[in-house]
Amino acid sequence: MGTYLDPVYRNRVIDELYLNEQRVVAPSLGFDAARVLAHALRARRLETQWAAAILGLWVVGTLVSGGLLAYFLIPGLLLAFASLVRGTAASVFRWCGRAATVWFLFTLGAAAFGGGEDGDSGYASSYDSGGGDVLGSVAESITAGVRPWQAWFGIGVLVLIGLCVAGRRDQFARVLTVELSPARFPDATGDLAEQAPGQRFRRLTHRIRLEQHAPLVMYQEARPFCGAGRAHDTWVLAVELRPDEEKEQQPLSNRAILDRIRPLLEQLRVPSEYAGPGVRDRLRRLEIDECVFLPVEGLLRRDEAPYGAAEFEQHRTRAVEEGGEKRRHFLRIRVGGWEEELVVTVFVRLHTQGRMLMLEVAPHVLAPVRADFKDADRTWQGFHDNRTGRIAGAAVRVPRSVGDALLTLGRGVPYAWRLLTGGHAQALPDGPALSVRELAAVGRGSTFQEMDVARYLRSVQDRVSRGVRLALGEAGYETGEFVQKIVNISNGAVHIGRADNSSFAFGDHARAETRGGSAPQKGSD
Repeated sequence: MGTYLDPVYRNRVIDELYLNEQRVVAPSLGFDAARVLAHALRARRLETQWAAAILGLWVVGTLVSGGLLAYFLIPGLLLAFASLVRGTAASVFRWCGRAATVWFLFTLGAAAFGGGEDGDSGYASSYDSGGGDVLGSVAESITAGVRPWQAWFGIGVLVLIGLCVAGRRDQFARVLTVELSPARFPDATGDLAEQAPGQRFRRLTHRIRLEQHAPLVMYQEARPFCGAGRAHDTWVLAVELRPDEEKEQQPLSNRAILDRIRPLLEQLRVPSEYAGPGVRDRLRRLEIDECVFLPVEGLLRRDEAPYGAAEFEQHRTRAVEEGGEKRRHFLRIRVGGWEEELVVTVFVRLHTQGRMLMLEVAPHVLAPVRADFKDADRTWQGFHDNRTGRIAGAAVRVPRSVGDALLTLGRGVPYAWRLLTGGHAQALPDGPALSVRELAAVGRGSTFQEMDVARYLRSVQDRVSRGVRLALGEAGYETGEFVQKIVNISNGAVHIGRADNSSFAFGDHARAETRGGSAPQKGSD
């Protein structure tokens, strides 16, 4: 919905997904980026068509009306500038534009009733009575030589412009409340935006759908986790692998540890046996998969990325044990809360080298979408039923419609030029520079949502650390050091030297306090 409401957001979507076709799309968590692009292009087409029609009416009306409508450019540009600035300047531009509109409408109406056919038109007497000699002289000069039918033609053109403004708002409101309603949106085959013509559009939507949900992530070095949201308390734990003299040693690999972690994470989906059948906790839909991150550097074409199942399996098998710098394997745990508006993703990576175990945990939080995007259907729901409001809203937008049309068409010139010259079709492939979902997100969620983020993360982190402990113990390694050495490298980092018989917490300003108990025994868990 944001593509119909915010032209700035719409333009960035088109730039990222359509013009910069050399860029791989960022992972799309809980949405379809191809449909976002389809509606962004459709919204731009509709807005451009309405802008061209409105500007054409202004041009024709100005020529036929003897130049009378040209003077409405002054208040129109003032009102358009008011939408581009902030603070006191916006208010000044807005009120000056309104005052100028009223004055030019009065002048146009006087000319329609014969005020501009001769010099003794009655302007002077009407303005003299109000002490406006200067305004009367200006009005006489504006309407000099203009015939009444030309003024009436100008009034008719203004009415047509108002109908165009109302038609544009009606069409956008119908898209938001009907076509994108929860009842119709799931039917992608009936989506008019998806039926747009053009080979380029079909080619790019196919590539986006191939890439956005693939377990293979082609990344840009500057933003490897693009699309997952903001990083949240990333931490790394390093522990020495010391054999337990009382246990038999078993082979220990990264795959063995991951396989021990996964069942514990899957148990989070199971509700309490005393909760009954009505459990609606989002953890029951927790998603667990494995992904491999590959740098996009080295590819000659975007379609050379190895998204095939067999190719991915080869990369996963090799990456899970190698611990490379550029190719990285992650266990990805994802929770989509609040109807997929709040997405919590935890990336877990294990690496054993030189009798050391490295555990990397990189949580990311994708915040909810902007309130105006989320509530667009409810905001526009009563638009069609309020006829008086529709007429009044269109009328007040007529003066600024010429400025809005010029701005809309002006924004489309660079886009058309880049599209005409081929965009970046021949450029070397690049990783995603931004995520269209992250662009539409707010800074932070509500208090309830932040509480859910903390709950999801602590549940996942606890199961990950427990799985590693169990894997170490079952393979015949000491687990005491793992419990003792927990390093949190987020803000307010805390190192816990000994944590047996203690409590510890992950996160900012974490503290650990010993509650008593005997010293840990060798090899104890």
